[in-house]
Amino acid sequence: MKITSIRPWLIKSDASYWGEFLFVEVTTSEGVSGWGEITTTTRLANRALCSILRQIGVAVTGEDPARIEHLWHKLFRSFTYMGSRGAAVECVSAIDIALWDIRGKVLGKPIYELLGGPVRDEIALYTHPNQAKFTSKEAVVREVLDIVESGHTALKFDPFPHQGRSADGLPREQRDGYLDGSMTRKDEREAAELTALIRETAGPDVDILIDAHGRFDVPTAIRLCRSLEEAGQIDWFEEPCPPESLNALKQVREKVSAAISWGERGHTKWDFVPVLENRLADYIMPDVTWTGGITELKKISALCEAYYIPVSPHDAAGPINVVAGAQVMMTVPNFYRLETSEWNLGKYDHLIDRPLDVSNGSLKLTQRPGLGIEMDRDYLQAHEIELG
Repeated sequence: MKITSIRPWLIKSDASYWGEFLFVEVTTSEGVSGWGEITTTTRLANRALCSILRQIGVAVTGEDPARIEHLWHKLFRSFTYMGSRGAAVECVSAIDIALWDIRGKVLGKPIYELLGGPVRDEIALYTHPNQAKFTSKEAVVREVLDIVESGHTALKFDPFPHQGRSADGLPREQRDGYLDGSMTRKDEREAAELTALIRETAGPDVDILIDAHGRFDVPTAIRLCRSLEEAGQIDWFEEPCPPESLNALKQVREKVSAAISWGERGHTKWDFVPVLENRLADYIMPDVTWTGGITELKKISALCEAYYIPVSPHDAAGPINVVAGAQVMMTVPNFYRLETSEWNLGKYDHLIDRPLDVSNGSLKLTQRPGLGIEMDRDYLQAHEIELG
């Protein structure tokens, strides 16, 4: 069996927070195809990745898809001198996931059976409220109660104002980043009030997780975390500062009581080593579609196990992200929960051949081979974004 092509599928979909998904299909000479995903947070990045993937396809055509580790290193090292993180390893991630999907299909086994077998029967989830519905206190209460009543015991949100369009009309993707790293006192107070309301509504037995999206300078991050600790007894504070400076993360960690979560923008095992060695995080949250795929997520999880640090994979994308992370976490002893971008995963039904099995806040994987899902090719073809 040989790889015959690598095809990016850039798909328009309302199920994506960003308005589109980027899937990757690897085809073989025996007619077996595998699926991966890279969906990123801007249209510019998605289109750049499509261009890189087309070039990678030329490089791996004719290769044996069973040589997953070999292909991982071949592709990763091809980008050494331009920088092997970011776009490079994200492309590797998607292809790696697809190769594991092919391997499982050829052997007739789900991927978790090829990674050592399951250590649990189902995957506990944490999820997000739809903050677009937070138009009043009553609306917040309704949305949070829906999540709790669905059986989820952990939820995550970003209480800091950045959603939707700003007063100057700029869309989120132009504003969701580090500018001066500060926040007004009014915004801080409103963030604390929202966190207190969500804690009161969810009750004491639900984990409340805060995502700062790496947007704050050190003093602001410390002040915000302390405020939310008091207001809502938060269970973790995620990405308090931009990911470029681990020293900034260290300063925040030394001054706050809440657990620190880090890792969605960590690429490969090598990015996580200094975080673990210097005890900079209590939870590690790699994204399987960005950090190096199934191969690398398994290795990062083993590193964390040696430090007794729980792993909680990140998700802000589509169904392949969810199931690929779940396949690995079925085999990981030091697992906390898997993120899903919404609590009702029925939003993916139009993309895949059967709904994901979610109940009581947990995802149940099937015995189907590979990832356990197939993409709806008719839908993809009808909604593909042509890039020229």
